[in-house]
Amino acid sequence: MQYSADIKKPQRHFLPENFAITNWETLEPFFKDLTEREINSGNDLEKWLKDMSELEAVVSEDACWRQIRMTCDTENKMLEESFTYFVMEIQPKIQPYAYLLNRKLIANPFTKELDQKKYFTYLRSVKKSIELFREENIQLQAELGVLGQQFGAISGKMTIEVNGHEYTLQQAAKFLESEDRNLREDVYRKIQERRLMDEEKLNNLYTLLITKRNQVALNAGFANYRDYKFVELGRFDYTKEDCFQFHESVKQYILPLVNLINKNKREKLKLETLRPWDMEAEPAGTKPLQPFNGSDELIEKTVADFNELNPFFGDCLMTMKKMGRLDLESRKGKAPGGYNCPLTETGAPFIFMNAAGQMGDVTTMVHEGGHAIHSFLTHDLELSAFKEYPMEIAEVASMSMELFSMDYWHVFFNNEDDLQRAKEHQLERVITIFPWIATVDKFQHWVYENPSHTLEERKNKWMEILQEFSSPEVDFSGLQNYREYNWQRQLHLFEVPFYYIEYGIAQLGAIGLWMQYKENKKAALENYIKALSLGGTKTLPELYNAAGLQFNFSGDYIKRLMDFAGKELQAVISKK
Repeated sequence: MQYSADIKKPQRHFLPENFAITNWETLEPFFKDLTEREINSGNDLEKWLKDMSELEAVVSEDACWRQIRMTCDTENKMLEESFTYFVMEIQPKIQPYAYLLNRKLIANPFTKELDQKKYFTYLRSVKKSIELFREENIQLQAELGVLGQQFGAISGKMTIEVNGHEYTLQQAAKFLESEDRNLREDVYRKIQERRLMDEEKLNNLYTLLITKRNQVALNAGFANYRDYKFVELGRFDYTKEDCFQFHESVKQYILPLVNLINKNKREKLKLETLRPWDMEAEPAGTKPLQPFNGSDELIEKTVADFNELNPFFGDCLMTMKKMGRLDLESRKGKAPGGYNCPLTETGAPFIFMNAAGQMGDVTTMVHEGGHAIHSFLTHDLELSAFKEYPMEIAEVASMSMELFSMDYWHVFFNNEDDLQRAKEHQLERVITIFPWIATVDKFQHWVYENPSHTLEERKNKWMEILQEFSSPEVDFSGLQNYREYNWQRQLHLFEVPFYYIEYGIAQLGAIGLWMQYKENKKAALENYIKALSLGGTKTLPELYNAAGLQFNFSGDYIKRLMDFAGKELQAVISKK
């Protein structure tokens, strides 16, 4: 099947073409229409579902643009006020209608006549939303929406000075690749000290978020926010016990490989001890990788890479570039991190990141590019709800693209040695990210199981868990004050709680797809596209199955994948 990136915004049939959300008074009539409309046949129901889907798409895209614009410029008060207005004044008024519409759908006799294969996951999610809805949570959730964004505003202001120039923390990270070890240490300490300046502010913000999230869970009849969030996230196909098994498997089968990587790094750098500011360094005389210069070159080279992999992939990025859906370079006042934001009505998503000319930026670009391709592949699905796919498959889309794209990274490098160094960096990252994922996830379980903890208890528990997953090959002596609060750099804890284990689950899926790719490139890419095209119309195990993958947390399966990844890393090292 041929796919096209030449997507078109569908013609509206329910809302006027020129309708834009300005206030609740102009938006409410459309919700009233859907709530009060009679549904007397299967055809009536399908028309009602399509009209509701259109309304959802318009509302979703409006909300997304408000957030995108705010994260691109956290210092613009008008953009912040626009986002806050939606979260506080519009979204809370939508929720009671969404509840009524969900109940109307489930109660309608013609719903039973819908194709159950096609609508199963959607109806399952609707029933879940009905069960979770509580009137008293509407205001709390609005407040949480605003509070979560404060992390970006605080972090976006963080800068340090290096050699007389001001850099964002993302930009300053490039100095950690320098061959000058003293400069690396100086920059590392400056970054950590700058973070510590806002330690109290971020601690207080997190405490407030925990308190309000816990209240949401109690209001909905749950023992804690973790149990509530598992249901809200639609984790129908795995449990907290599976997460605990994942943590143990990381310790047993992945940490030894991480230790070996760090031992080899220390020997390569000819150091007696490996310190945290050495993690991205190369031996003396080796210049840091410079895969691109500026955001225009980054997108140009990524398009060339994607075109060689599959021309449709490159076309997706070109469409986004033409539509102004890219903001790639780091700058002061811009929120940290990177994301791909689906825009449900127009179809082409938005990629946001903080590029500073490093190899890690290439990884981020191809990662978010994988997410973008997922958005394109689901654009033509019939209902907006069908495009709401589980994060565990969404991250397979992005992480697999990191690995697939390596075959064509020659577009970023002029010589073979740099190319092999880049591949080694990527494969090390694929493996070494697992302990951090397990650390953050295990920490979140404890935080929400013990919502009344003190700041001292939080600090001590974080250090206990961090130590559990830390490599003994790295010497952190004298750096305890930095380590006690380095959870505060993790955006997900503040903005999207419990959304982090997905990266670990998906990384396993990505390695599995890469194993397929190594055996049969054409078949692997077909499986990749086939699974992503299903959106959220299948269960998580079914989506993995469509990709030719196992949805499996067992130690034996993880060991098999790690053995493969370790051999591929050794093969790259041997070519250098």
